[in-house]
Amino acid sequence: MTAETHLQGVEISAAQFFEIWHHYDSDGNGYMDGKELQNFIQELQQARKKAGLDLTPEMKAFVDQYGKATDGKIGIVELAQVLPTEENFLLFFRCQQLKSSEDFMQTWRKYDSDHSGFIDSEELKSFLKDLLQKANKQIEDSKLTEYTEIMLRMFDANNDGKLELTELARLLPVQENFLIKFQGVKMCAKEFNKAFEMYDQDGNGYIDENELDALLKDLCEKNKKELDINNLATYKKSIMALSDGGKLYRAELSLILCAEEN
Repeated sequence: MTAETHLQGVEISAAQFFEIWHHYDSDGNGYMDGKELQNFIQELQQARKKAGLDLTPEMKAFVDQYGKATDGKIGIVELAQVLPTEENFLLFFRCQQLKSSEDFMQTWRKYDSDHSGFIDSEELKSFLKDLLQKANKQIEDSKLTEYTEIMLRMFDANNDGKLELTELARLLPVQENFLIKFQGVKMCAKEFNKAFEMYDQDGNGYIDENELDALLKDLCEKNKKELDINNLATYKKSIMALSDGGKLYRAELSLILCAEEN
């Protein structure tokens, strides 16, 4: 079955949702925009009509919002709100715990308990289980394992079997995912280490809130196309959620500002 065929379904399974997302996010950048988004909208309308189904109210509102928007952009969260997806799977995207970047960062700190810089399959499984429990939903362990595997397939962009901060951040609505903006300002390891030492003015091995403020102001000035200085407080608050009692260590800040080196 093709992704277009799945769009005809009254309810879409987690696996089918993944196939639809993978098909329309053709460049794999973590969101649909431009031609990708317009193709999805057009084929959604055609598929529903072919199946003899009207657009749901959610679909109609979505088409009205993005159908003619040349600058529209949606992530996995927005797609999950539109498609009639299996209930439990949808809960992962609707959980109130992930309403903002700050909430997301605090969640990351909790589940990346070993501070490795990534979440492995067992940590991800615990993360999903807790989300379901918060929604008062219980599912069989086999189903939870299935969801874990699908989430890895969906978010693991470099196929290393674990999720990095920027990969799991796709659980956030596009407008809340400030990490998308930081993708364009990441530094190589040498540049990052030099910057960290420059802004760690007292040389104590970590950056406090004031030192981070200075670093972010300079980044905003140098990268005005990607970063908006008017959002400085939001950037700072979200990044400091990674800190240890107000101490932002090199390893945590590198998750935001240091690019992977091949």
